[in-house]
Amino acid sequence: MFLLDKIVPFIFSYIRPFIKWFLHVFTRLSELQRICYGAKAGAPRCHQIERSLQQSNQLEIKTMLRELDEAAPYATDRELLYFAPRAVTIVGRVKHIKSNVHPDFGRIFGNCVTTIWGYKRLMHQVEELRAEPYDSDNLEHEQKLLELWQLLMPETPLIGRISKQWQEIGFQGDDPKTDFRGMGLLGLENLLYFARAYNDAAKHVLLHSMHPTMGYTYAIVGINLTALAVNLLRSGAAKTHFYNQVALHKQNFSTLEDFHKLYCYLFFEFDRFWMDSSPRNIMDFREVYQAFEITKLEALHNENTIFKTNLVVESV
Repeated sequence: MFLLDKIVPFIFSYIRPFIKWFLHVFTRLSELQRICYGAKAGAPRCHQIERSLQQSNQLEIKTMLRELDEAAPYATDRELLYFAPRAVTIVGRVKHIKSNVHPDFGRIFGNCVTTIWGYKRLMHQVEELRAEPYDSDNLEHEQKLLELWQLLMPETPLIGRISKQWQEIGFQGDDPKTDFRGMGLLGLENLLYFARAYNDAAKHVLLHSMHPTMGYTYAIVGINLTALAVNLLRSGAAKTHFYNQVALHKQNFSTLEDFHKLYCYLFFEFDRFWMDSSPRNIMDFREVYQAFEITKLEALHNENTIFKTNLVVESV
C-alpha cells in the first residue's frame, strides 16, 4: 500500500499534462474554468483550484502565487479583496479567458482566491497570538484574565490575583500565567471568547469539569484544545471547515473570530465526547483526547464537512 501511494502520484504527474490537453481540446475550457463551473462551491471547489494553481508551470502564475503568499499575512481586509481582481486578470491573460465570453469565471474564481488567501492570512494571525507570551505586567492581559474569572464564576469574588481559587476553573496553580506558556495569549483569548460568546455553554462545560469522578481541569483542557485547533489550521485539515463556512455564509474570507468559534465548537464537543467515554479519571485524558482528535480529522476528510458553531446546551 505504501509503494502504491508513491507510484500513483508519480505516474499521474506524467499523464496529467496529456489529460489536461485532451480535456481542453474536448471542452474548450481551461482546467480552472472546468473546476469553477463543475465543482461544488466551498471546499470541493477551493481545494481543486488551489491544487491546480500550485501545479501550474506558467511562470506568470508561479510569480503571482509567490507574491500573494508574501502579501497575505499582513494584508488588511481591503487589501485582501484586491487579490481577486489581480489574480483574475493574470489568469485570464495566461489562459486566454475572455471576460465577455465567460462572464461568470471572474466572480467564481475570485471568490476562491479570497477564500484561499484569507485562510493563509488567518494562519498568520493565529500564529502571532500564539507567539505572544502572557505578560502579567500588561494591564490588558491582566484585565482579560480577570474577566475570564468573572464570566465563569460570577457569584464567587476572586480574593486575590494570586490565589488557589484559579484551580476551581482548572488552572494548575495559584497563578494562571504559567499555564499559558505553550499557547501564549491565544490560549487566554480562546477561553475568554468561549466565556463571552457562549456563556451558558462555557458554564455548562465548567460544571461537567467539576464532576466528582469524571471531572477534568477546565482551563488546562481548554488550552490543549487551543493546541488542537492550531494544529488543524497549520496542517490544512481545517481548510474543509473554513472553506465551506465562507461559502455557506457568503463571507469574503475567514476571520480570527471564525477561528475562535471553531475552538468553542471543539471545546463543547470534547466535553460531550469526554462524558460519553466515561473515563475512569483524569489519567485517561490522553487516550480520550487522541480519540477525539481522530474523529475530527476523519470528519474533515469529507469535503462537505462544516462544524456547527451554534452551541446549544440540551442538558446538564
